[in-house]
Amino acid sequence: MEKEQQESSQQSRKLARYQAVVEQIVDGWAVGKPPLQSTGKPSGYYRLTKYLLEYILLHESFPKGIHPMPEGRDSNNNLEPSFPVDFDTVIGNMAFPE
Repeated sequence: MEKEQQESSQQSRKLARYQAVVEQIVDGWAVGKPPLQSTGKPSGYYRLTKYLLEYILLHESFPKGIHPMPEGRDSNNNLEPSFPVDFDTVIGNMAFPE
């Protein structure tokens, strides 16, 4: 039980450490993209945020190259298509948080 609590605590610390950098990266990606009326964020913002955070937690590094974002659903359950993200361009020379 104690080991599970330690792992959960470690995962929570990682999540907190990475959330700010993920938000910064995704906000940079969003610049110049038209916001949706319903959220004030561009289409794909939340999918990219989720994808990037999950990737960083799993690999403990930034993704490189082009990755397709998964299809999604909007608040009206309409299909939103997949789209490519070039992480080399989006992340640039940002240092990975240690």
